[in-house]
Amino acid sequence: MKIKGITDIFFDLDHTLWDFDKNSALTFDKIFKLNNININLNEFLAYYEPINLNYWKLYRDEKIDKASLRFGRLNDAFSAVDFTVENHVIHQLSEDYITHLSSFNHLFENTFEILDYLKHNYTLHIITNGFSEVQQGKMKNSNIIHYFKTVTNSESVGVKKPNPKIFNHALKAANTPVNKALMIGDNYEADILGAINIGMDAILFDTKNEAINEDVKQINNLIHLKNYL
Repeated sequence: MKIKGITDIFFDLDHTLWDFDKNSALTFDKIFKLNNININLNEFLAYYEPINLNYWKLYRDEKIDKASLRFGRLNDAFSAVDFTVENHVIHQLSEDYITHLSSFNHLFENTFEILDYLKHNYTLHIITNGFSEVQQGKMKNSNIIHYFKTVTNSESVGVKKPNPKIFNHALKAANTPVNKALMIGDNYEADILGAINIGMDAILFDTKNEAINEDVKQINNLIHLKNYL
């Protein structure tokens, strides 16, 4: 069913347009080679990815700071695979990861197709909890930055999704009322509930087909946004 009355669409970036897991894996492969870390990459990633998601939840909930996230997720993952790495090397890997992450720019299937489709009838925006120094590079290097009129970053606002302040800040920057706005993202708590709680419509990008809430509009491929817009 088509959604009526929408003028502005707000996208999350990581895990929604920008394929974080794929780009992250390539980055780790690169920085491990640069730092002579001889570890089984697939085994490391199997532990790192859920650990990283948990650290991001702690960061989103204001329970840890950025430095703790960057160090802790690596330290815990190395511990999980019983691989000893000195603290100064973890700090170096953390810096290298941020430096090289935006050099890999795989997007989810049909990203360009859907953005080209939507841009003719809607004004497009980004709301992201990612680090500001990295997110601009991701959008620029993956050639999608020109699609978006505004980019709202949690670091510049001072709060993270699902805090209503970041959504309200984004709406003000876009100069659009909440009843004409739509949020699209992969995180049920941060993107979907965050938007719904301020009265914004939302669509969950559910690539893992988890069917989190049957009352929430969901897609598993970006091209399926055409069913709603």
